[in-house]
Amino acid sequence: MSTHADTHAHDDDHGHHHKETFVTKYIFSQDHKMIAKQYLVTGTIMGVIGVLMSIMFRMQIAWPEEPNILFEALLGKWAPGGVMDADIYLALVTIHGTIMVFFVLTAGLSGTFSNLLIPLQIGARDMASGFLNMISYWLFFLSSVIMVISLFVEAGPAAAGWTIYPPLSALPMAQGGSGMGMTLWLVSMAIFIASSLLGSLNYVVTVINLRTKGMSMTRLPLTIWAFFVTAIIGIVSFPVLLSAALLLIMDRSFGTSFFLSDIFIQGEVLHYQGGSPVLFEHLFWFLGHPEVYIVILPAMGLVSEIMATNSRKPIFGYRAMIASILAIAFLSTIVWGHHMFVSGMNPFLGSVFTFTTLLIAIPSAVKAFNWITTIWKGNIQMNPAMLFSIGFVSTFITGGLTGIILGDSALDINVHDTYFVIAHFHLVMGISALYGMFAGIYHWYPKMFGRMLNKKLGYIHFWVTAVCAYGVFFPMHFIGMAGLPRRYYTNSNFPLFDDLANVNVVITIFAIIGGIFQLVYLYNFFASMFYGKKAEQNPWKSTTLEWTTPVKHLHGNWPGAIPHVYRWSYDYSKPGHDVDFVPQNVPLMEGEEELHH
Repeated sequence: MSTHADTHAHDDDHGHHHKETFVTKYIFSQDHKMIAKQYLVTGTIMGVIGVLMSIMFRMQIAWPEEPNILFEALLGKWAPGGVMDADIYLALVTIHGTIMVFFVLTAGLSGTFSNLLIPLQIGARDMASGFLNMISYWLFFLSSVIMVISLFVEAGPAAAGWTIYPPLSALPMAQGGSGMGMTLWLVSMAIFIASSLLGSLNYVVTVINLRTKGMSMTRLPLTIWAFFVTAIIGIVSFPVLLSAALLLIMDRSFGTSFFLSDIFIQGEVLHYQGGSPVLFEHLFWFLGHPEVYIVILPAMGLVSEIMATNSRKPIFGYRAMIASILAIAFLSTIVWGHHMFVSGMNPFLGSVFTFTTLLIAIPSAVKAFNWITTIWKGNIQMNPAMLFSIGFVSTFITGGLTGIILGDSALDINVHDTYFVIAHFHLVMGISALYGMFAGIYHWYPKMFGRMLNKKLGYIHFWVTAVCAYGVFFPMHFIGMAGLPRRYYTNSNFPLFDDLANVNVVITIFAIIGGIFQLVYLYNFFASMFYGKKAEQNPWKSTTLEWTTPVKHLHGNWPGAIPHVYRWSYDYSKPGHDVDFVPQNVPLMEGEEELHH
């Protein structure tokens, strides 16, 4: 273990004497702290685009066929006279899903916090490979740019849903968005997967090899366990999506028939024979389901850390928390079929997937109970990071409960492809992961930028976001149970759904208010970089190693030797100590026992 500390001890002698230029410091940086900020800012910009799209299609559902100045300004020829075209509605839904799942929650969460925290919390000078880390970010940036460029293609961006099921995605002539827009989507995703894999490999190697002396696996903060396991899931499942994307490119451009068979267009039989669109569903969801855990696990890690710190108590059930992370990772790879209950699968196979899906509720519940027990009787500090963490547990539980219905092959039939599904996954992975990300940003902002975020604005941001998130997704359960299908650009042709029109207006109003109030956060985020209160070294009185580094960033993290670790990461309010936290690098006192968790 100590070899790393010794071999890197010389870094600080000549590590920061050579003058860094603007380009090497801010653009092509190999410093994990700068790369984390690059991920965060890129993810934030993509998030703004994603939210803007959702506000546009929500307005379309609430007030269909009505002219809208916003549509005319932003959609141009796709909204003649300000009335949204049906095709662009599908494209907005597709790109919104893609951006939020991959570019905001996967890259924004994992990319930002894995990069920022892994070296700092395990006691390493930097990632195992700074160069690979840089390449990983720039591939992500490139894929983001290509995804945004696809919005400006003449025939329109990809419009087959974020799950891009064939034949809409496999036949370039199927609809406007199936042409160039779909090709760019596939290219962008292929590059994104390369970025994700390089990043994940780096995270895994760093955690295994570069821990400081004394930092055993059972002394790691839960954040690191979460990032570590997330990276492993990514390495296992992302290549499967890459294969699906490549086979789709083959079907589209090179005349193969992996996913196509017996296709008729205007009465004419196409030459495709023998493929199966269900094969694509299997390949897609074999990544797609682990993907939702890739999104949620880092948020869980951040929340565990923030809750322990702000309750001034050790995390409850440390080893059970690790075990549940590992159990979730394993189970996440054997539940993908629950997305396909209505695809004509054998009912027996459906019952197998139901069983594995309901099993995954157990480790999730272990985590939920442990968070609640952690704050039980704690000395709770209600700062914005803590509020978002508590909000995370709330949405994770409420969103997770509806998963029990959707995970059951018999009950799912009723609500499949309705707004009930939208409500479920937006709460359990969308809003929850977003809350985890916000909690992490409020908590580690002083570590990233050396300044504090404005607390009052943080409170406004939390309460309005919390009310609006439930205001948007709670009513969706009911319109879903009433049978309203997802992805329809208007429901006015179905008298059956007329009574639900008012609910859709309410949802949209909540969405618009919630979207606008994210500007409060954006202002806070960017203005505090320059005008925020200067941070002290350990503003939250936390025990983990990142708070032992100086506020001013330096290459190599610690100015002298890397601190050694003598205790686990959660020594809060430990009896026999004068202060209510004991950092990991403080040696045990005579007669003091290390807590067994």
